[in-house]
Amino acid sequence: MAKKKNYVNNGDLLESLINYRNSVKDAEECGEKTPKVPDYIGKCIMLIATRLATKPNFSGYSYKEEMISDGIENCLQYIHNFDPEKSSNPFAYFTQIIWYAFLRRIQKEKKQTYIRFKASQNAMTEAIINETIDFNVQLNEPPEYISEFISDFEKKLKKN
Repeated sequence: MAKKKNYVNNGDLLESLINYRNSVKDAEECGEKTPKVPDYIGKCIMLIATRLATKPNFSGYSYKEEMISDGIENCLQYIHNFDPEKSSNPFAYFTQIIWYAFLRRIQKEKKQTYIRFKASQNAMTEAIINETIDFNVQLNEPPEYISEFISDFEKKLKKN
């Protein structure tokens, strides 16, 4: 049976990260600016984020590009925390960072959806109370999923 080819070579990524850390240390000692992250590391991070976004956990979201961007940004933000003396698996390190970035983006988007739904619900209620609605126009009840989403989100807020 043929060995499966991985899309990111963990050994090469580790070696590249070690070289980058050394160049960062040298720059700090000389008082120079921090060098930019090598293209190979950036490409690997991008591949990890893009591939992780295809997993079933994250399918169906319309904001996958934002999720991927958040994951890449967080990896670059915390790249200096990877310690090759503690771990020789940068693939797992970056995957974990990206995973949690995805979860944070999903929570942000759910909060925005809640705000949008709640605002439209409040506007409808206020219009009825203030009698500013033309009653010749038929009021449509919001779809059931909106009411469910609002109640579920509010239950989670109370729980936390």
